[in-house]
Amino acid sequence: MNSPVSDILKQLVTFDKTIVQPVYIQVAQQIINAIQRGYLDKGSKLPGTRVLSQFLNIHRNTAVAIYEELASQGWVDIIANRGTFVLVPEESTVKIKATAQHIHQAYTYPKVVGFPFQQSFHLASTVQETTAKYSINDGKPDLRLHPVHQFSRWYSAAMKRKPLINKWNKTSALIPSVFSTQLCNYLNATRGFHIKPNNLVNTRSTEMSLYIVSQLLIKQDDLVLVGQLSNYAANMIFQQAGATIRTIPVDSEGLNIEYIKKHFVKGSIRCVYVCANRDYPTTITLSAKRRLQLLQLAKTHGFAIIEDDYDYDFQLEGSAMLPMASADANGMVIYLGKLGQSLFPSFHTGFVVAPENLISEAKNYLQLLDKQGDLIQEQMLSELISEGEIYRLKKKNIVTYKQRRDSLCHFLNYYLKGVITWEIPLGGLAIWLQFVETISLVKLAEEAEKLDLFLPKTILYQDKHTCAIRFGFGHLNEEELEIVIKKLKSAYNKVIDL
Repeated sequence: MNSPVSDILKQLVTFDKTIVQPVYIQVAQQIINAIQRGYLDKGSKLPGTRVLSQFLNIHRNTAVAIYEELASQGWVDIIANRGTFVLVPEESTVKIKATAQHIHQAYTYPKVVGFPFQQSFHLASTVQETTAKYSINDGKPDLRLHPVHQFSRWYSAAMKRKPLINKWNKTSALIPSVFSTQLCNYLNATRGFHIKPNNLVNTRSTEMSLYIVSQLLIKQDDLVLVGQLSNYAANMIFQQAGATIRTIPVDSEGLNIEYIKKHFVKGSIRCVYVCANRDYPTTITLSAKRRLQLLQLAKTHGFAIIEDDYDYDFQLEGSAMLPMASADANGMVIYLGKLGQSLFPSFHTGFVVAPENLISEAKNYLQLLDKQGDLIQEQMLSELISEGEIYRLKKKNIVTYKQRRDSLCHFLNYYLKGVITWEIPLGGLAIWLQFVETISLVKLAEEAEKLDLFLPKTILYQDKHTCAIRFGFGHLNEEELEIVIKKLKSAYNKVIDL
């Protein structure tokens, strides 16, 4: 005859062996739920592991694992030669008694703070939500190309590496990590650098890299020069640091260096922000001549150059132009980049390359923001670099992205010829589309969303001189690209007819 506890467990416990979550976790969670709901009282004796395994039709080792999981969370007490007994964890906190006044408010959470704090307009979110099936972004890769199963194996293997525990317990960093050494070797081979680990710090993202650099570099009201149309995320970071931002015209050769010479006097510039290969958002490449002019100007006037190489991995034709930082003999350039852009976002890592004294300060700052880092990610990326997988994946994806770029240009020419103009970029995952006739891009986005196509505000550029879209194509396959362009054409026609 079954005990009452066994009958309760038979009624309440079910599990599914086809799902990812282990059976012992599924069962343990249901037993905890039964205790919380009062079906199993404190002190109740649970059936032995042999009995539990029989009526649940599971292996006895699984039954043992169930009770060990419950014990580890404090829900049962396993007493040798006596059995397993239900516990109810004591409340670890005591409620604060409400005063007579406002007693009805004591156990609800307030909506606003009762003290002043600094609110920042510059950090207002740019994220927009939509229910549209299709969307255009500013040039992000296609996550569907990420080799999920391969990375599951690599990540699992990295977690099992015995040296990981020693790295977590490490109290000093007198010698460079394997990852920083591998990353240096990779950058030296691909970017023309001659750096060592003390010239490098890796971060979670290029935005984190830029944030740390701006905190070290910029004081209140310092002058930062950016392109006439520039990276909104970078501008937010500069403004939050207290910078005064001034814009510089961008033409077919990139940033106009003569304009800087003419309008900004010696000593007034703190830094100039440029994109290493493709200007954001226009995709124009800064010419070699102007790169040399900017380097010379920085040396003469003593300002820093922040060189953001945000899409180096996506050079679709020819070779990417080497960074200015590779030719900087005077320590004027701070280089920002990202490794693993062909991978899933959680495997990306940002980095900063600069002279040793600035990197030393950046590492100190990073310790405040992200002391633990991600050693598993670093371990795996080290192996992917040394085994050549990073390079192989990048080359494989470039073939796909080049086909998508060419298909997009075909569809643009077929559906929107005479409506927009564009230049075919040699790299990157976005095209700069300029409308021949000025229209309201806000209205275009509204009409497009009615057609199930989302155009976020961050890709729309409109002023008295500009009416353009930064059209990211990397995340769309060829079939999706044609659908999106047809919807864009329909939305344009509706705006024209308004």
